[in-house]
Amino acid sequence: MSHALHRSLLHRPPRAARGDGVYVYDEHGKRYFDGCGGAAVSCLGHSHPDVIAAIQNQLRTLPYAHTSFFTTDAMEQLADRIVGAAPGMGKVLLLSGGSEAVEAALKLSRQYFVEIGEPGRHLYIARRQSYHGNTLGALATGGNQWRRANFAPIMVDGHHIAPCFEYRERGDDETLEEYGQRTANELESKIQKLGPTNVAGFVAETVVGATAGAVAPVPGYFKRIREICDQYGVHLILDEVMCGTGRTGTMMAYEQEGVIPDMVTMAKGLAAGYQPVGALLCRDEITDAIRAGSGFFQHGHTFMGHATAVAASLATLTAIDKENLLENVRTRGASVLQQLQTQLDDHPNVGDVRGRGLFLAVELVADRATKAPLDPALKTHNRVQRAAMDYGLMVYGMGGTVDGRLGDHILLAPPYVIGDEHEEELVQKLDAAIRGACG
Repeated sequence: MSHALHRSLLHRPPRAARGDGVYVYDEHGKRYFDGCGGAAVSCLGHSHPDVIAAIQNQLRTLPYAHTSFFTTDAMEQLADRIVGAAPGMGKVLLLSGGSEAVEAALKLSRQYFVEIGEPGRHLYIARRQSYHGNTLGALATGGNQWRRANFAPIMVDGHHIAPCFEYRERGDDETLEEYGQRTANELESKIQKLGPTNVAGFVAETVVGATAGAVAPVPGYFKRIREICDQYGVHLILDEVMCGTGRTGTMMAYEQEGVIPDMVTMAKGLAAGYQPVGALLCRDEITDAIRAGSGFFQHGHTFMGHATAVAASLATLTAIDKENLLENVRTRGASVLQQLQTQLDDHPNVGDVRGRGLFLAVELVADRATKAPLDPALKTHNRVQRAAMDYGLMVYGMGGTVDGRLGDHILLAPPYVIGDEHEEELVQKLDAAIRGACG
């Protein structure tokens, strides 16, 4: 009997014994190709010597210093590195994970409006079929109905507009650009309905992650969103916890959209899983306003800016640059996407294969022509995930893709260091798992 409170109280997961490169080995020696990076975390694989050495060096020097007393060389160097790679950003708050980063973003945004004399701005708008974290503020902001349902009575009500989900929601008579403009304009309608002086921010995943499965925005969508936010004085807060840190082929996913947000959240691959790290980035005008007012951001966590975690993150970003891994993300991502589309083209239950960089998904359907989802009682995403594990492949299966109840997809986020042999293994094993689970 285990005293650990596992995610499922009905099934005990296999025991991971060690990791080596792109593989995880269980206690019996079985090898699993990490095709999802855990949850888009292990971007360097599981045994990168430079990151391990950086952690060891920091532990020998100074493992931890509370940020109300000290800064550290590692923190200052990482802040410089992150801001230098994030166009338009001026400051970074270093935290322990993605939910913390989103909570901090909401609080920083709210405090900014209080400091500049607009205390009425307290509402945040997000999108249906989004996810921004499991803490109550982040959960209330997100639009993942399954995750929210049990806790709705103890959350502040969130406000949501349609997602930018072209496969599911673009009309047959619309171009990609027309669809994007129509969908983005829902934000203006929602702001007007709630009252422009009441709305503080719009929160969106630049590329939607686990809830809908690697859904990239259509051309022009975020440029229109930026225009609306500027028109009404609303913060644009982009959640790149899952899609950032190079996962889509550029260090910041928003670089590909031609916009500058007011704030960005990061985590997951920021330290490649070697330590828990999250970050909130913001434009200088936000911290300048607080500096001119109270001079103090009313927020903090005991382990934020943790020296050892920060050292791991700095080594991770150094490795990504040194090994030119963003180029590998772009080329390998395009190759895997093409191979998956070819391999699964004849499967009657594969509706869409999509993504950017090494952030990919396969959406499963009952009927390809109508895009009708599978019966949720079948839990097809779970069946595919279990079948993949049998084949020695880790993938991230999720249900509720369409509306929180209907829809199944499989998310892929393999390490940035994959080579030709790993591409083939990923495609062949996922194909076998889907065919075995779906028939």
